[in-house]
Amino acid sequence: MPSSPRTVGGRWWTGSAGSSDTGPVVRISKGHFAPEDYEDVKRLIEASAVTLEPAIRKLHGLIYYHAGIDRETSTVVNMSVWADLEAAKQMETLAPMRAQRPILEKAGVSFEKIANYERLWSIGSTGTNA
Repeated sequence: MPSSPRTVGGRWWTGSAGSSDTGPVVRISKGHFAPEDYEDVKRLIEASAVTLEPAIRKLHGLIYYHAGIDRETSTVVNMSVWADLEAAKQMETLAPMRAQRPILEKAGVSFEKIANYERLWSIGSTGTNA
């Protein structure tokens, strides 16, 4: 079983050198929309925090979560860091998150396939949820 992430020298680390422990997983959900839909999509993403934030905070293994939008590329992204793949996959069945997708699709957002990336290396700290 993977060890819990911990801060070592201001950087996050799991396991030890030479360990097969992959540690934290970065989950990325990315959507694209028409430039003229920017304000509507931004409003919906901001409003989604009301239901999503408390639900996501209750999940085990959350290290960090970020929702963002980019006007220049007409994209929206949800990026999260989880203790392991099992923790990251909780998002697949989280009811408030599943409820948001059709709302955003109706507003013109088309989503790429969600990816869960194993960590190869990192810089920075874990934040307060580790």
